[in-house]
This record gives sequence, C-alpha cells and structure tokens, in this order.
Amino acid sequence: MTKWTRFLASCAVIGAMTAPAMAQDATADTVVASVNGTEITLGHMIALRESLPQQYQALPDDVLFKGILDQLIQQTALEQSITEVAKRDRLALENERRGYLSGVAIQSVIETAVTDEALQAAYDARFKDAAPATEYNAAHILVDSEEKANELKAQLDGGADFAELAKANSTDTGSGANGGDLGWFGLGMMVKPFEDAVIAAEPGKVTAPVKSDFGYHLILVKETRVAAAPTLEETRDELAAEIERSAVEAHVKSLTDAAEVTRPGEGLDPALLRDATLLDK
Repeated sequence: MTKWTRFLASCAVIGAMTAPAMAQDATADTVVASVNGTEITLGHMIALRESLPQQYQALPDDVLFKGILDQLIQQTALEQSITEVAKRDRLALENERRGYLSGVAIQSVIETAVTDEALQAAYDARFKDAAPATEYNAAHILVDSEEKANELKAQLDGGADFAELAKANSTDTGSGANGGDLGWFGLGMMVKPFEDAVIAAEPGKVTAPVKSDFGYHLILVKETRVAAAPTLEETRDELAAEIERSAVEAHVKSLTDAAEVTRPGEGLDPALLRDATLLDK
C-alpha cells in the first residue's frame, strides 16, 4: 500500500466528529496534539493537507481532520522510535530538504514570471513578423519495396483510384483504411524525406516513390493553404511554459554564477555511484 492508500484507508473508518472549539482563535501555532512532549500544530495539519492528492483533499473536513491528526500522531510516534538516524537516512533527509526548498524557490520565480506583458511579448516575438506558414492536405500509400511502389505508380498513371490502392496495399494501416488520407499538416510534422517531397509536389499529381525509414511512399498532395497564426489564447499555455522555463533557467544561472562553487569530486570514478555500501560506513 502507498502512503496515500493507507491514509485513505484510515479516513474510511472515521465517523463524524465535533467541530474544534474556538475555531476563530486558532492559528498555525495552535497545538492540536502532543506525543511524548512533541507538539503537533494546526499548521502541521494544514501543510499536510495541502500536500495531499486532489482526491483526498476533496474528502469531508471532519474526515480529513481526524485522519490527518491520526497520521501525524502515528508518524511522530514512529519517528521517536528511531534512536539513531543512519547515515543513508540522514543523507536522504538532507536531499529531501534541499529538493523541497529548491522547489519553493523555483515556485516563487514562476509566480512572478508569467504576466500579461510577458505573454504578449513572447507571442509577438514568435508570430508578429513570422512568414505565413503553409499547410498541406495529402494522402500516401506506404509499401515495403521500391519495386512495389513503382508497380502501384504505374497503375495510378493508368487511371487506378488512389484511395482504393491505398486501402488494398498501404502498410500504414491507419491512413490506409481512410484511402491513405493524412489530413492537414504543417512543416515539421512529417519525416524529412516525406516533407521535402510534399513541398516539391504538384497538387493533384502523385509523386515518384519517396524513400524514408518507414519504406517507400507514393504521395498525393490534394491542396495547400496558408495557415492562420494562432491566437494568444490558443498559445497561452505553451508560451507560459516557455516563459517559466526561461525565467527559472536565468534565475538558477544567476545564483550559481554568483555562488562560490568548487568541484573536488570531479576526479572520482563515476562507477562509485553504484556502491551503496558506502552509505553503511
């Protein structure tokens, strides 16, 4: 059982409980329990609730309150049962603390990075002066050999129906079932030899066999169109992610550049990473 599965199991047996008294006077420092003198506060409970997966946070407050309190009491008792923290555990705790606080630092950068002004600037940089993009509506027949491709090309030149040949012969069964139809697509969505052939093709005419890593293609470009630039709203999430990534990278770089960093371990044998027995010494 995972820790959250165990938590849910403990919550499932909890009945309704009376609302805590003097809720209006409670603070994060309000003590809710004590285990051998170690205090557990309302703040500890709130922090744990915020870390729960969404499905657990949706549980009724009375169920969560008792379940979280029971879990913290049990964890505190278990923690106190450890008389000596092993080196591997101490190092793991240090890594966990480092990782958590670095996440807090990154989150503070993210929260201030994505603004309406930053989004508009990123959108303009990508689309304002961008050349109109062409999209292609095409179909293909994919076969295993050039000989087979030439044979089908001869049939097409003789008047055979492209869609019927695709259904009967294409090894791309997905598009083949639809007569070889690939729908509309833009540049960068197909493998390079296929894309180059599509760009050079004359709409309405089947290309000569085109070799790619998948086999040999006969391509029919049906029509082309100039793609409209997406709106800011349509690209908001993608642009926000880029802004966040750039802001975090710049922040991390500024901190590490300003820090006094030494690397005395660079000469160590990388294979030492596999030696977990070092944690027991």
